[in-house]
Amino acid sequence: MQRLHNDEMCQIHKSYIYMKISFVIPAYNEEECLPVCLSAIEQEIIRNKDGWETEIIVVNNASTDTTKERASSFAGVRVVDEERKGLVWARRAGYLVSSGDIIANIDADTKMQEGWLKKVIDEFNSDPKLLALSGPHIFYDAPRFTRCISRLFYIIGYIFDRASELFFHNGSMLQGGNFVLRREAIEQIGGFDTSIEFYGEDINIGRRIRKIGKVKWTFSLPIYASGRRFEKEGIVMTGALYLLNYLWETFFKKPLSTTYKDIRLKRKQSKDYEG
Repeated sequence: MQRLHNDEMCQIHKSYIYMKISFVIPAYNEEECLPVCLSAIEQEIIRNKDGWETEIIVVNNASTDTTKERASSFAGVRVVDEERKGLVWARRAGYLVSSGDIIANIDADTKMQEGWLKKVIDEFNSDPKLLALSGPHIFYDAPRFTRCISRLFYIIGYIFDRASELFFHNGSMLQGGNFVLRREAIEQIGGFDTSIEFYGEDINIGRRIRKIGKVKWTFSLPIYASGRRFEKEGIVMTGALYLLNYLWETFFKKPLSTTYKDIRLKRKQSKDYEG
């Protein structure tokens, strides 16, 4: 096989920057979903064993079930405790103990698809200006009609986001539970806004990062996620809440909603959803 000249080899090396990616997974009473999430991440890491260095951090967010024990049973998974209950507090706690150049914010009820990690590596390697990357959820356990409607909501949101970028220069669309950030970007914007309870936390991050660099949404970075919130609140109500909070956060710099419903399963035989 013909050898590459030294200058050609240097050019290839420069085009591929080796970094470290930290997976941060907030988990409050996620004993059922978390093992599936962690197994999928581990499989992606194995498939990309020649890629970036990785670490997996689970933030046990005041769980009262066996979430911590389930997470600890995975070799190589670091478990940290955050007693202040709240999604943003948990994301912040995971970020603070992480050491990666890239922080992948993944929710405990998701399942990573094959190719997800390679896509992230390729995107950040090919664009040094990229600070935030995100893609949609595919709601694997929801009816087909619900999945179709959710995709429509994503398309509407994307159109709003592109219009906002074009006319107001503040496009900021990120999907909570499936967004990846450069550490330097989180540092520059002052970290996560812990005053936000739930809705709008992802758009808040996107909006603030957009002021200092590039935020990218792509439909080619999907992740499987549970549709349990649709089952509890309905597809129309859930979609409307997300859209309204996106608009409020984008234009008024704060979410519209200050509360949210916990839709995790109660730990009892009836398996009713929490309100």
